[in-house]
Amino acid sequence: MSSRFLRISLALGALWGVSLAAEARDLRVCADPNNLPFSDAKGAGFENKIAQVVATDLGADLSYFWFAQRRGFVRNTLNANVCDVVIGIPADMHMLRTTKPYYRSGYVFVQREDHPLITSFDDPNLKRLRIGVQLIGNDGVNTPPAHELADRGIIANVRGYMVYGDYEQAAPLKDIIEGLTKGDIDVAIVWGPQAAWFASQQQTPLRVIPVADSRGNLPMSFNIAMGVRKQDAQLASELEAAMNRRRAGIDAILAAYHVPRFPIPTEKAEATP
Repeated sequence: MSSRFLRISLALGALWGVSLAAEARDLRVCADPNNLPFSDAKGAGFENKIAQVVATDLGADLSYFWFAQRRGFVRNTLNANVCDVVIGIPADMHMLRTTKPYYRSGYVFVQREDHPLITSFDDPNLKRLRIGVQLIGNDGVNTPPAHELADRGIIANVRGYMVYGDYEQAAPLKDIIEGLTKGDIDVAIVWGPQAAWFASQQQTPLRVIPVADSRGNLPMSFNIAMGVRKQDAQLASELEAAMNRRRAGIDAILAAYHVPRFPIPTEKAEATP
């Protein structure tokens, strides 16, 4: 090999290396470090697994910015430019640009298998059973199931559980399901992905039944998408393409975590869970 050819080869190699470095990318995910079954700092949540599938498809290195999923989560993460995507968010969240939804889930009734089956808010047994429902915040803002119960005058026998749980504990969202297995309540009405996962972890056999959309104005099921900043149209398009290519893998992850899934309608849901 001539010295001139060697110098050209080395120069091309150096340029190629610069090109590779320039094309390297990170997928920076905004996530809660203690929010199983959705996400945790060990990567054990189903949103962690889905993020890895998408990052691999895009040829990106996966990284996280951790922040507790509370009020101000989007403001302090995505909109602070410290991360670029939220893996699971209601598809109608107008403060973000959302992808097309990749699954739809909803609220469920959870009971011990040896208790009478509850399938509707109009079941007369709900007037006497001890019912656990989730509340969103310290100001007592209610989830759709709590509103439906209140509209039927079912209040005195309802026990509220904070939707965030006791954040000092690992997997704080498990509290309401553990209240059921301990006998503190007779039936829980819980957001499906959370309910079904923790129900599957209990020694006591539990029944999980989807809550049908009721006579009220509040839907019980919602489309879930990925969210990016309003201006990040290109990233949203890339995420959608990756999800389409990896549809089977994403579905397998959701199934492994027992996520209740419903058909996605053509139009977006009108409210958030």
